[in-house]
Amino acid sequence: MSDITMQALVVDQAGALMRKVAMARPVAGPGQVLVRIAASGVNPLDTKIRAGAAAHARQPLPAVLGLDLAGIVEAVGEGVSAFKPGDAVFGMTGGVGGLQGSLAEYAAVDAALLAHKPASLSMREAAALPLIVITAWEGLVDRARVQASHKVLVHGGAGGVGHIAVQLARAAGAQVYATGKASQRAVIERLGATYIDRETTVADYVQQYTAGEGFDVIYDTVGGAVLDASFAAARTYGGHVVSCLGWGTHALAPLSFRAATYSGVFTLLPLLTGRGHAHHGEILREAARLAADGKLSVLMDSRQFTFEDANAAHAAIETRSAQGKIVVNVAS
Repeated sequence: MSDITMQALVVDQAGALMRKVAMARPVAGPGQVLVRIAASGVNPLDTKIRAGAAAHARQPLPAVLGLDLAGIVEAVGEGVSAFKPGDAVFGMTGGVGGLQGSLAEYAAVDAALLAHKPASLSMREAAALPLIVITAWEGLVDRARVQASHKVLVHGGAGGVGHIAVQLARAAGAQVYATGKASQRAVIERLGATYIDRETTVADYVQQYTAGEGFDVIYDTVGGAVLDASFAAARTYGGHVVSCLGWGTHALAPLSFRAATYSGVFTLLPLLTGRGHAHHGEILREAARLAADGKLSVLMDSRQFTFEDANAAHAAIETRSAQGKIVVNVAS
């Protein structure tokens, strides 16, 4: 740390509101980049950490929250050659595992976690993307190996991870279906997926869209009973179910009887273990390429939040009033 200070938002204890404080500005160490943060993406996990309801994130309080950021490289540490001062970057860089989050003017982060921001994305859009695109990519590409020949079902296709998963599957050439509420139909169809009302029975939509065979790949972003339904909707011989919320107790028999498989996604693991950082950077570089090619965009809530009303940004997540991703503008 240096003697130069910066402004940051700190939550002191579980359930408390965030407050603005002056703290020492970090310095880029070996392999690190000092980022002047322009925007901080807000995720449901951030609100759960603040509420003291996310032990798996291993973020002791007091802490600066915020997993996702976009900003400008201020300085680079020893051994960093991929970035230089002035570069626009984005990444999922902290806010868990004892790491400083992005609700601050600056952060010193592992360079491997970053990618150059494509010109096609604003700072706000870039800050909204890292967690959800990494989560979707790890499920569809890394685990399920999505292909053009696949029929892909995304549960929660208008949600944060879901709407990105739909686009990644479409970019791979797959035929994509997505469940959601009736009010989400237009969004799902605009993304290029066939809409399935979430109240439709598994048997009905499996029969209607796969002639009873089941889906090649199913990405569950909802968990609970929806993950159970996913096991029953997988294709016999080779179907694959992926979930980023597979934390409950589930009967695997429906999956086993189909000779299908399951994978879980835990996006925080590299930040918690220090292993796998480079792959997150690789994913973001691919996401940047897709965005530049017009194949990937992010649904944004239209409201503008600043440091002064960052607690209101958290409230928008907690009350489920968000219409797209919420972002806090850090730079004025």
